[in-house]
Amino acid sequence: MDSLLKKYLRGDATLWIAFIMLCVVSIIEMYSASSTLAYKAANHTTPMLRHVGFLAGGALIAIIVHLVPYRFIRLLSYVGLLLSVFLLILVQFKGQSENDATRWLVIGGVQFQPSELAKLSVIIVAADFISRIKNPETDEKRYFWSIMIMLAIICPLILIENFSTAGILFGVVFIMMFIGKISLKKLGSIAGLIILAAILGYGAIKAIPRDSMPSAFKRAYTWTSRIDKFFVSDDKKEDKYAITDENLQVQHGKIAIARGGFFGVMPGNSIERDFLPQAYSDFIYAIIVEETGMLGGVVVMLLYLILLYRAGRIATESPTVFPAVVVIGLSLMIVIQAFVNMAVATSLGPVTGQPLPLISRGGTSILITCIYFGVILGVTRQIKEEGHPEDKEMVEAPEEAIPVVSLEELS
Repeated sequence: MDSLLKKYLRGDATLWIAFIMLCVVSIIEMYSASSTLAYKAANHTTPMLRHVGFLAGGALIAIIVHLVPYRFIRLLSYVGLLLSVFLLILVQFKGQSENDATRWLVIGGVQFQPSELAKLSVIIVAADFISRIKNPETDEKRYFWSIMIMLAIICPLILIENFSTAGILFGVVFIMMFIGKISLKKLGSIAGLIILAAILGYGAIKAIPRDSMPSAFKRAYTWTSRIDKFFVSDDKKEDKYAITDENLQVQHGKIAIARGGFFGVMPGNSIERDFLPQAYSDFIYAIIVEETGMLGGVVVMLLYLILLYRAGRIATESPTVFPAVVVIGLSLMIVIQAFVNMAVATSLGPVTGQPLPLISRGGTSILITCIYFGVILGVTRQIKEEGHPEDKEMVEAPEEAIPVVSLEELS
């Protein structure tokens, strides 16, 4: 059995443990949080079995992907990028609406979010462009603008229906460029333009009546409304604890967290799961805290932080630029998305539609997140194998290689 695991589960053991633990937490908490879905289903076990099926399929995908050399992942990302552009355009015309947002496509009876594929493809392609910068004087300008053109195409297509996802994706690629030592002057200029565009856009939304706004941009009023509700507090004490249709999610999320205390009410004993909309998705972290307390909430948070920490260590061990940058990018996407979800559930941020990676209900999100883990684990597998002559013949590092630090020296 041990030899079987070593054969098929290679790479960083700590990351495998974090991945498996997140899957276990997901199964336990989804069993409780999906009670409203179970009552509506003809078979009460259907929502849970569906979720477990996606996790099992995702785990299998992670195992397969982590055995694929990342040079093939590098090539496939361009195919994924072209496919993403097509699907993001198609969803504007043929997409299905859910929770006032048109983010889903249904093809062959399968419902999925094209934005999830776009995030994965953009991060890997951006890492490839950054890794191609050998000479800052001759290469940087070319590949910097290649990245910006890619973002200028993908991010607006996502932005129309999903502001937070577009913002997180742009932020992750921006950090990747910073880590890749893109000129601070170029990064500063782009940051300034984005801030200016955000201010002008917010002002335009406030100035233009909703009826006069083109239908493609009407969801912008939802964004500004959520931002206003978060930053503008109501001074009337009698309204502070009132539950209305507008603050239903936020108030019940607060109640769930308050009930949790330090140790929680134990899994399966949640009350707010029956009152909190999207308890199994956007607000599942509130249910986790209610059932496992602040202790369980911190443990889940640490699992994501372990991923980020190990990604940093993996990047320092990487013999070349591409795997180092792609691991940082993919781990940042998972961790930032997780912390945005936690911030919403704990009322530390405005309401968004970000799921908790690997834990929230959602087939596309689970499968793509498992691919993230597969790519990251694949990088660690190759670093291990290339660092041990008895496992694989040593290969000469390319000219762009950076010094390698062995796993033994870092452990």
